[in-house]
This record gives sequence, structure tokens and C-alpha cells, in this order.
Amino acid sequence: MPRRREVPERIIIPDPKYDSKLVSKFIKSVMRSGKKSVAESLLYESFDIIEKKTNEPPLKIFEQAVDNVRPLIEVKSRRVGGSTYQVPTEIRTSRRTALAIRWIIGFARKRSEKGMSQKMAGELLDAANRRGSSVKKKEDTHKMAEANKAFAHFRW
Repeated sequence: MPRRREVPERIIIPDPKYDSKLVSKFIKSVMRSGKKSVAESLLYESFDIIEKKTNEPPLKIFEQAVDNVRPLIEVKSRRVGGSTYQVPTEIRTSRRTALAIRWIIGFARKRSEKGMSQKMAGELLDAANRRGSSVKKKEDTHKMAEANKAFAHFRW
């Protein structure tokens, strides 16, 4: 968090195929070593797999998956008088989306299917159906915040 001035928010250009800023953010998060075309092709392949499995528009399932994984509250460590408390705080919408994308990609990489597009399609389908590791991560985060609700008065 900068001390001098507020950091301006970057303008996100929507992706060319689906004209969606969320898809564009997702592609940039999947990208490694600046290989955007590889990340794009991975996501579009996983969208094709989703469309074959569900016979529904993949963008709708993708948006539902991200919505199901977005956390509302998280815990932040706060040091008060020599002891550290986990203080539940609400999350800004931009951070909610960023966390959801990060969790989906992270858990997709850990899956056992063959090929990243298969893994991503599986994780997105699981998240859209409210199951899978990324949704469990959201629920764990919410449980942690609920358990530490007593320390909410330490919020700053």
C-alpha cells in the first residue's frame, strides 16, 4: 500500500473472442513467462471441452464458476499488545475477483487430469457446480472469518 499517492487502476482490454474483461484477466493470470498466446489457447480449449460436456455457453459457466469462488470476507493478521489476532475484514470487489481467479488456476494446476486445458475445464465445471477445491478454499476462508468474529472490533 503506497504512502504517497493512490495507484491508478489499469485499464483492461476485453479479449477478442468473447469480448469479456473477466476472460482477459483470467488469461493474464494463466500466462507464464509472457506467453499470452499459449494461455489464450489453453483457456479457449478448456472452453471447448466445457461446451462439449455441458452443451451450454462456456462463458456463462465460466462466470458462474468465478462467482461461486469469490470470497466475501477474509482474515488479516493484526498485532495488538504483543499478541497477533486474525481479524475478519471485508474484501474489495477487485481483490475478490483476483483471489477467485488465483484459486481456480492454482487448484487446476494441481489436478490429476492430463493436459492443462483438461485440468482447467474440470476445475471450472466443479466450481460452477459448487464443488471442487477452489470452492472449498472459499468456504474455509469464510469459516476462518466466522470463527474469529470475536476479534472484529480490532478492525482498522
